[in-house]
Amino acid sequence: MPDGTAPPPPAFRVTPRAFAQVAEIAARDGRPQAGLRLAVLAGGCSGFQYSFQLDDTLAADDLVLEQDGVKVMIDPVSLDLLAGAELDWADELIGAHFTVKNPQAASGCGCGASFSLG
Repeated sequence: MPDGTAPPPPAFRVTPRAFAQVAEIAARDGRPQAGLRLAVLAGGCSGFQYSFQLDDTLAADDLVLEQDGVKVMIDPVSLDLLAGAELDWADELIGAHFTVKNPQAASGCGCGASFSLG
């Protein structure tokens, strides 16, 4: 930045691989215009859990990230818990799934779908 300070970190990032998988899932479901809604909910084995679902509706206060017409939406409350995080797609021997690399997560569980804050 011109004043010598570093720019703020991005609020949230989605990898190209994750965008491609959202497009594939939406097309397979017969809803090619649907986006992926990522939310953080109370629960899970560590206190919070990630929720992933196709959604056709945008809320006025959603953060919407888009690449080639593919959307990922996050509500403001969830975004506070996802600040600086990244959504990716992992294709591993144990299965394929979305992953969230969240710098705010102090610990997680073995399933990778829940976390706690420090």
